[in-house]
Amino acid sequence: MKFVHTALASLAVLAIAATANAQTPPARTSTLDAVKARGTLICGVNTALPGFSSPDAKGEWSGLDVDMCKAIAAAVLGDPSKAKYVPTTSQQRFVALQSGEVDVLTRNATQTLLRDTTLGLHMAGVNFYDGQGFIVKRSMKVTSAKQLDGATVCVQPGTTTELNLADYFRSNKLKFTPVVIERLEENIAAYQAGRCDAYTTDASGLASVRSNLAAPNDHYILPERISKEPLGPMVRKGDDQWFGIVKWTLTAMIEAEEYGVTKGNVDEMLKSTNPGIQRMLGVTPGFGKALGLDEKWAYNVIKAVGNYGESYEKNVGPKTPIGLERGVNDLWTKGGLMYALPLR
Repeated sequence: MKFVHTALASLAVLAIAATANAQTPPARTSTLDAVKARGTLICGVNTALPGFSSPDAKGEWSGLDVDMCKAIAAAVLGDPSKAKYVPTTSQQRFVALQSGEVDVLTRNATQTLLRDTTLGLHMAGVNFYDGQGFIVKRSMKVTSAKQLDGATVCVQPGTTTELNLADYFRSNKLKFTPVVIERLEENIAAYQAGRCDAYTTDASGLASVRSNLAAPNDHYILPERISKEPLGPMVRKGDDQWFGIVKWTLTAMIEAEEYGVTKGNVDEMLKSTNPGIQRMLGVTPGFGKALGLDEKWAYNVIKAVGNYGESYEKNVGPKTPIGLERGVNDLWTKGGLMYALPLR
């Protein structure tokens, strides 16, 4: 009798285990394995934001955020050309990442507490420190955001921009009428057509928009910055290895600028006796292995896109149509906020 009870108990345990296994979804393939198997990195980018991510007439993408994507492709696949760009709107971007349509978001997305805790996503660092502002036509003769009482303001939905706009007008006891339009291009068209008195987004976005208008000097970016917008690449939670790869790729670009390692001199820098440069470029082994990558992963990043400063100057710096000074996006040694975590 004791044997029967024991056997029945064992069968019950096996049945429970089988049920649990049937209800447990299969483990998701790691992003790194999926990217390697596919041979292509898929990045979610903005639909068209010159200087950050935009295609030319031939469909070739360029910009600061596009360089971030190319850098990850170089780190993982050894080739920046093995990157594919999927345009996403402010409403679509997080769903595209959550669903696995893209491997990483390399577009202007702000890190916030609720996004970090409710979307199932992680920000893997900041590649651009920004702040929200307003653009108006000079013919309005408005020189401050506090003169926009009663104005109509074009804004994209589902963004921190929309929330900051409401907060700013409420806190300053001003009235406004929002004109909510999802697509960036339609917002700009509405602003130019006079459907709204002002358009609001991150100041970098305003500079990008103004550079693309028929008469840029007819438009004025107001001096106020009404928010903090730390922008950077985002990945899905639950894949720590992929999070680390994206995070340290950005770090390598910043550290390369700190050390003066550039796209042009990276081969010569392989001979450097600086221990930090030796670790970064894979001369001292072990750091690629720690990420699950080739030891030359950071060398490949710098050889492909250059260091952070090179990418900034090429895409949005003072000599480009965007014309942004480094400011807070300069290195910490020059008064900015860009500070590489120790790659050791």
